[in-house]
Amino acid sequence: MKPLKPIENFIKRQSVSLPLMTVMFPVLYLGAEIGLIASGAVAAGTYLASNTTIKQVQLSSDSKNLGMTRSEFKNVRNQIKEGKDKIKQLQSNYYKVRSISSFKQLMDMTKIANKIITVVQQNPRKFYLAEPFFYSHLDSAIELTEKYTLLVGQPVKDRDMRVALQDTREMLLSLNKVMEQDLKQVLSSDVERLRMELDYAQLAVDKHNNKQQKLLVQPEPEHEGDVEDDRKTINSK
Repeated sequence: MKPLKPIENFIKRQSVSLPLMTVMFPVLYLGAEIGLIASGAVAAGTYLASNTTIKQVQLSSDSKNLGMTRSEFKNVRNQIKEGKDKIKQLQSNYYKVRSISSFKQLMDMTKIANKIITVVQQNPRKFYLAEPFFYSHLDSAIELTEKYTLLVGQPVKDRDMRVALQDTREMLLSLNKVMEQDLKQVLSSDVERLRMELDYAQLAVDKHNNKQQKLLVQPEPEHEGDVEDDRKTINSK
């Protein structure tokens, strides 16, 4: 399963489109003699057309390799991009919280979110195991965190506000646990595959150890010329 590689795809597009544009401009300007502005416009159009065509080819190729439709693949790419932007929103609240525990909790939540994004980027089909994270949980984390930082920044806090802050902290803690479950869900197939590989490796080790034990306990064959054989020969004489 190939991971999403937007930077690699971008470099491939530019390695074709830029040289093509660079060649087209002098050919049009010196050869066709259509003028500087027209030559530049046509060369730029050639670049855009080439870049767009290659991008569409890459989209079709990547989606086919992943066993996904183009629309599914584009949706996963968009969700990953939006997810990264939302994580930046979470990170922007790091220094707005007023306690070490809240800061640590927000950092943990961000680490979990980043890990989920990374796993899905490496294997886009895992997106379907993490849909609640992308469509709901991450948005809730941002909304609650921003409300919390807004309330905690107020100079005057009455009883109702303190209760609201405590409730928000508890809700964020619960949401953090929910996101941990999201991460476990996207890693579940990897864990299962690792268990299978460990079981297979253990079988191979057990088979090897049993073979070695059999070799150790196997009696050595008797050979002519041993002391016992010589004694029998003497007695027969």
